[in-house]
Amino acid sequence: MLRRFLAIGVLAGSVAMLVFAGWYLVGGGNDVTDCDVPVPAALEPRVVATHPHDPEAYTQGLLVAGDGALWESTGLRGQSDLRRVDVDTGEVLESRSLEADLFGEGLTEDADGELLQLTWTSGTALRWNRDPLEPAGEFTYDGEGWGITTLDDGFHAMSDGSSTISYRSPSDFSVVGSTEVRRDGGSASDLNELEWDGERLWANRYQSDEILRIDLDCGVVDAVLDASALTAMASEEASAAGLERDFEGRDVLNGIAWLGEEDPEHYYVTGKRWPVLYEVTFEQA
Repeated sequence: MLRRFLAIGVLAGSVAMLVFAGWYLVGGGNDVTDCDVPVPAALEPRVVATHPHDPEAYTQGLLVAGDGALWESTGLRGQSDLRRVDVDTGEVLESRSLEADLFGEGLTEDADGELLQLTWTSGTALRWNRDPLEPAGEFTYDGEGWGITTLDDGFHAMSDGSSTISYRSPSDFSVVGSTEVRRDGGSASDLNELEWDGERLWANRYQSDEILRIDLDCGVVDAVLDASALTAMASEEASAAGLERDFEGRDVLNGIAWLGEEDPEHYYVTGKRWPVLYEVTFEQA
């Protein structure tokens, strides 16, 4: 996917020159005049397994790294952190707190295995070494940071709460292009947590039970997953545990992670302060 990206050279070891076949550079977006906007397929999750999840984790980003480890970025100022989690127990194996004025957001792994964590309104993307878990630097950006994932070519796709996906260079995090996502019969705004599975981009829509599947070659939503059943099950789990949660406002669906090429049909899905992490496949409704 995004095979239209073509790196054609490196100048002085620093700036990669890019050509887009059918794509415009910054300020344009991609040329989708030849693409129809399809009626999206209807999908629903099939629960394969359930796993414990920290009920106080305000989940913003969820990631299965290349070595199979589960990482999570949590939000809220003064409570945000980056953590490695044991899937079977929900135990936090290691973590690093963010500075009190930072609000953690989306999370991804770059081609070199470094973790990259967005912040909401601070214009800072935090870089982390994994072993040991320690700061490795930062990038800066304009606007808000919501969700992020890494594409096959090493470039990052990033959301800002609108219907726009921006593409960012892995070397300096500069914007190299963008896509305005279109959808038939529904909204493509409020794009939040992102996940790339090697073929399609998946995006949570904030404060909804929808996860959109996006064809980036055309910039269109080609499937919509209705995850309301997961929200209902999480609500029952929270009630059984005596937890007070706002599943329609604050504690909403957010967090999707592809398990990788060895288990390509499986995804983890959870929400903000949910007591459970669902392992699911996506099936035709």
